[in-house]
Amino acid sequence: MKTKQMKNKEILVLDDHDEDKEIEFELNYLASLTINQRISLMENKSKELKSILKKNGHRKTPQIIKRK
Repeated sequence: MKTKQMKNKEILVLDDHDEDKEIEFELNYLASLTINQRISLMENKSKELKSILKKNGHRKTPQIIKRK
């Protein structure tokens, strides 16, 4: 497994596809973050996912209306 460092960020470089090494690299990256950085990352990803869902037509669920 090789990594390249670019401005305090590392990039995983593999000759062949190896899912185990990719997962290990990702877990090592997440373990290196502080709690505040993890929460910030999670909030940003949640906002990104919400905007993608809204853009593709998945808005709030319709409310159930009681009929008399």
